[in-house]
Amino acid sequence: MSRPPRLALFRRSLVLVAALALAACGQAPAVREAGPAAAPPAGFPVTVTNCGRTLTFDRPPAKVVTGYHPALETLTALGLGDRIAGRTNFSESTFLPGQQEVYDRIPEISSTIMLPQKEVMLAQGADFVLDNAMASFDAGGGYATVEELDAAGSPVYILGGWCSPEETLEFTLDDTFTDLSNLGKIFGVPDRAEKLAADLRGRLDDVRTRVAGRPPVKVLATDGGRGPVNAYGGSGITDQMINAAGGTNVLAAVKGDYTEVSVEQVSASQPEAILVSEYATLRGETMPTVAAKTADALSIARNSPAAEDERVLPLPVSAQHPGYRNLLAIADIARFLHPDAFAR
Repeated sequence: MSRPPRLALFRRSLVLVAALALAACGQAPAVREAGPAAAPPAGFPVTVTNCGRTLTFDRPPAKVVTGYHPALETLTALGLGDRIAGRTNFSESTFLPGQQEVYDRIPEISSTIMLPQKEVMLAQGADFVLDNAMASFDAGGGYATVEELDAAGSPVYILGGWCSPEETLEFTLDDTFTDLSNLGKIFGVPDRAEKLAADLRGRLDDVRTRVAGRPPVKVLATDGGRGPVNAYGGSGITDQMINAAGGTNVLAAVKGDYTEVSVEQVSASQPEAILVSEYATLRGETMPTVAAKTADALSIARNSPAAEDERVLPLPVSAQHPGYRNLLAIADIARFLHPDAFAR
């Protein structure tokens, strides 16, 4: 049996390595102020809940550190790129329009997609930390914990409710809208958040209208592998995206989000279309290309309609994590699955 690609191991760490890191947290301390106490700005203090914790902010964060790239993208979409003082490395796939310019201006504090080690992280003096997984807060990996960052005045917010393995499987698209609303409150820009959410809801409504009444397309979502195959089951973010785009997941009966399935399961699934996770590098190492993973998928499902038509769409893996990009990607998937619906 071949070893799964390193990204498979990495994704497991995102939801497994530090699954209980927040379990012992009660109420997180408010963001600390330097110098004499000042009157809170209009609309503050604000309080939100995240991962079972209560976060209270006396004023909008001004020195933010972001983890994996969808966190940075989401803040940038809210017009808050100038608040980001440090970011991790992103070299997986293409940037969204206008995003790379913002990314290039922000100091890189980690050469990987993970937050830096504890000493470096605490030295940032951040007043807010935004990420979409728990792996970067695992003491066993040398990272600053959520509790340590809270105590340092750097409260942590996890996008998408990806606070434990179980909650990762419970993700719904509404969780992204909840994040936008919460971030709008935290940063004192609720109108921007409401406007962005309304735009995204409009895009989703347009997709739903266009694909309504059309037979769902049978979709296999895979991250490659010749046996076992790294694929996406019937729970979590990728399954939600497929369904919203007018598809049906051929592995819907498989419990889990990112998981391993047998070659026989993939071969028997008879997909009509295939989504292949797209990324280029991870921690400085070259990873399997989309072309290689596509070839594997078409070979395994060689008797399927998808293989006959070579109907494959690369899907940026960053869109398969919490952040507003997953809502944008639904329209791309829908155009791929139902091109005639977008011809007008």
